[in-house]
Amino acid sequence: MAVAAATIVVPLSLLFFASGLVVNLIQTVGYVLVRPLSKNLYRRINRTVAELLWLELVWIIDWWAGVKVQVFTDRETLRLMGKEHALVICNHRSDIDWLVGWVLAQRSGCLGSSLAVMKKSSKFLPVIGWSMWFSEYLFLERSWAKDEKTLKSGIQRLSDYPLPFWLALFVEGTRFTQAKLLAAQEYATSTGLPIPRNTLIPRTKGFVAAVSQMRSFVPAVYDMTVSIPRSSPAPTMLRLFKGQSSVVHVHIKRHLMKELPETDESVAQWCRDIFVAKDALLDKHIAEDTFSDQELQDSGRPIKSLVVVISWACLVIAGFIKFLQWSSLLSSWKGVAFSSFGLAIVTALMQILIRFSQSERSTPAKVVPAKKE
Repeated sequence: MAVAAATIVVPLSLLFFASGLVVNLIQTVGYVLVRPLSKNLYRRINRTVAELLWLELVWIIDWWAGVKVQVFTDRETLRLMGKEHALVICNHRSDIDWLVGWVLAQRSGCLGSSLAVMKKSSKFLPVIGWSMWFSEYLFLERSWAKDEKTLKSGIQRLSDYPLPFWLALFVEGTRFTQAKLLAAQEYATSTGLPIPRNTLIPRTKGFVAAVSQMRSFVPAVYDMTVSIPRSSPAPTMLRLFKGQSSVVHVHIKRHLMKELPETDESVAQWCRDIFVAKDALLDKHIAEDTFSDQELQDSGRPIKSLVVVISWACLVIAGFIKFLQWSSLLSSWKGVAFSSFGLAIVTALMQILIRFSQSERSTPAKVVPAKKE
């Protein structure tokens, strides 16, 4: 990490990890003391507490980097977002797709109850991974023999969730890269599937299992398509921390869950068809530099994340000053060395988070062959 970047990342990292540990502590107390008595009360408390942490990352997008997330959808879909349970499927193009989802959830009023299907290693990330675990994210091992039961049981536990939630599922199974696209094109050619140009071939088993478990209590599937205009650099975690802006276009189409096919194979084909249509939609976006089939909606830039970050900063700085006065930590060489070691640890942890988000480091996913008619 360059020195200039480190001077920005380190203070933000200190704020994030200090406040995050407070949030994790509250989540732990709630899980141990409140959840055994009332799961719904625990979920409501955790929703608010987790949001206080996740809003810091929303602030980085909205206020620090000034990333413009532009939403293209119809007014009825925009009205319903955040007011109903939804299964969210999206192409996985950018390093920060999950953060873009958080921005949309926050503007829809359901950030604290936005969930996702993640790879198992995510839950071990300090602070953010722990907060996701407390918030009932679903963590898979990328082995269907192990993951089928985990996914189905995790979704069933959400059937009595007391507030509107989104469950995000990246059905491509991995982030998009040119190398993975070439592999997907070779696979499609050899099996007679439509050859993708802008997406990967969806892995349908997880989607089919999710639909089968959610039909009875989730009314909608949100089909989101993310694209970056030609005039904008691709957003990355490191660019965000440096305060460098980008533009992200998000196309949203709402499908009624009850209108999906009944059989598993038909649901799998529906998912594949959605991604063929998504590929064509991305072709059109590349040509026109916009999603011209939907209206650009004004989703604003809520001030809530700014207020939360300012409040956290005041609390953390005041607490740190009190701690220094009490401990006289910087009055000896040992104290200075200990403080330097702590800063190094925090910097390393944030570097791990940045690297974890980079698409080049994600592993390719195996595609299950589609059954031929």
